[in-house]
Amino acid sequence: MVIDSKKENKEIAKQYKELLRISYQTLSDSDKKMIRLAFDAAVEAHNGQRRKSGEAYIFHPISVAKIVAEQIGLDATSICAALLHDVSEDTDRTLEDIENVFGPTVSNLVRGLEKLSKVRSRIDEPEIENLRTMFVSMASDIRVILIKLCDRWHNMETLQYVRKEKQERIARETLNVYAPIASRLGIYKVKSALEDLCFKFLQPKMYDVIRNELELYASQNNNFIDKEKDLLHKWLTKQGFKV
Repeated sequence: MVIDSKKENKEIAKQYKELLRISYQTLSDSDKKMIRLAFDAAVEAHNGQRRKSGEAYIFHPISVAKIVAEQIGLDATSICAALLHDVSEDTDRTLEDIENVFGPTVSNLVRGLEKLSKVRSRIDEPEIENLRTMFVSMASDIRVILIKLCDRWHNMETLQYVRKEKQERIARETLNVYAPIASRLGIYKVKSALEDLCFKFLQPKMYDVIRNELELYASQNNNFIDKEKDLLHKWLTKQGFKV
């Protein structure tokens, strides 16, 4: 696989700008500096690493940070932790290195995420409720759970690049553990996204049937709405309204 480094670096910069745009209104100047520092640290730490898809690994933490900012609206500290969440586990950087640069709050979030990443459920787990409880109780800060849910969301979005047996294992784990936790926390957008992605890998044929039906319905519905809008526009204009 031939890598176009210039094109890839340009896309990484674009994704970083998108992350800032998503969370721009809630960020102070110091927040932006901290996020930039975390971004640079993550890029450096993951340099040379690639995902199963072949893309640079840094796209994963950036994507998780974007979900954290856009879908849940977490703070700059959480965005930094999302950017750094795999650094201590997958590179030669340590939690101490993170704490020295970003302080104890960010390093504790990363530490919590590292602990949760080691929790693995069995598909035939007879006490799945206990597993969910243990999963939540392991996190001393609720932001750890929220970031982990976003991490799982993006991993599910790129699950097609791993072997089929692993796809099914991860999808069942997500359906049994992660989606119910998102539901209990009231984050229904995350819950729905996780369940839809699980359905895609656990029932692929039925997923395709329903997706095609929904696309057809959406197309027909859009045509109906466009016609009604046109009729309404003409009637209002005739009545003297500017619309």
